[in-house]
Amino acid sequence: MSGTAGQVICCKAAVAWEAGKPLVIEEVEVAPPQAMEVRLKILYTSLCHTDVYFWEAKGQTPLFPRIFGHEAGGIVESVGEGVTDLKPGDHVLPIFTGECKDCAHCKSEESNLCDLLRINTDRGVMIHDGKSRFTIKGKPVYHFLGTSTFSEYTVVHVGCVAKINPLAPLDKVCVLSCGISTGLGATLNVAKPTKGSTVAVFGLGAVGLAAAEGARIAGASRIIGVDLNPKRYEDAKKFGVTDFVNPKDHEKSVQEVIVEMTGGGVDRSLECTGNVNAMISAFECVHDGWGVAVIVGVPNKDDVFKTHPINLLNERTLKGTFFGNYKPRSDIPAVVEKYMNKELEVEKFITHSVPFSEINKAFEYMLNGEGLRCIIHMEP
Repeated sequence: MSGTAGQVICCKAAVAWEAGKPLVIEEVEVAPPQAMEVRLKILYTSLCHTDVYFWEAKGQTPLFPRIFGHEAGGIVESVGEGVTDLKPGDHVLPIFTGECKDCAHCKSEESNLCDLLRINTDRGVMIHDGKSRFTIKGKPVYHFLGTSTFSEYTVVHVGCVAKINPLAPLDKVCVLSCGISTGLGATLNVAKPTKGSTVAVFGLGAVGLAAAEGARIAGASRIIGVDLNPKRYEDAKKFGVTDFVNPKDHEKSVQEVIVEMTGGGVDRSLECTGNVNAMISAFECVHDGWGVAVIVGVPNKDDVFKTHPINLLNERTLKGTFFGNYKPRSDIPAVVEKYMNKELEVEKFITHSVPFSEINKAFEYMLNGEGLRCIIHMEP
């Protein structure tokens, strides 16, 4: 692969030309990596709801043409100046957030919110020089989340690349670069349920099921799944969910239902929907004295969280998390090892597979609410 180092690579990418319109497979030019950047050959990528949200451009500043994609696995093709901990041929997962290892957050054991490389949904260029590494016939195409994995080759800041075990199958572990790790880490790193405890999970999409999987791994005795879609319950059982609550089936609030079911509330709860009312329910359904609620979903910008302060005074704890509190470079390789050691199952999250030429099918599956993760194979 090093024969292409320092040269522009021409390859195929799925380009979003405008909001909500099918992606178009185009020939793009990918510039060589600059200082502290790496160029990756993407082998497998998957579609996450965040890609769809920004492709639809319903709630944010539209930025097009753009190459989406941020859950992926690949191999380092070449490295830019100053990159010392990666070399061509390394197996990696690009991550939508980063770890510079130098800022106060990176040096703190309690935070993964890197000052330099934390998620930025508006930026469509590289931070080194404010330019895109993608062009079509000389005209720039914008990056997405610093990863842009819907391209056979992409350029990423070194701080957003996790080097992983080369024996790990990239077509499986690629899903650990975003949603699955977010839910899993929210449970294992933040909620920290103890063996035999009770856990409620609000929202049984991929992130919520990963949170449930974390509770299963931790040895929770009862995992209550909350979702408006009854079709999700059967699948949720594979992830350790023991009970299902559909708020539409009850006249009482869902928090009252859960408090009654558990004789005072759950020990831990995780909110994985982004709905502010679900966030309030998740907090108010935990047991007084020791209950901990963790907010995982991203709310709308105008949302306001309202609860009576007595709920806090009665020794309930409310926490938030970002990317499961994992530091990308330091922690994600160990999550991959959980899979390699058979502690974590990722196959059950993968429900569909399509070749790169049919990437728009992955969007259709997600828009229709079919399945959890669709793996997109870059090579036919």
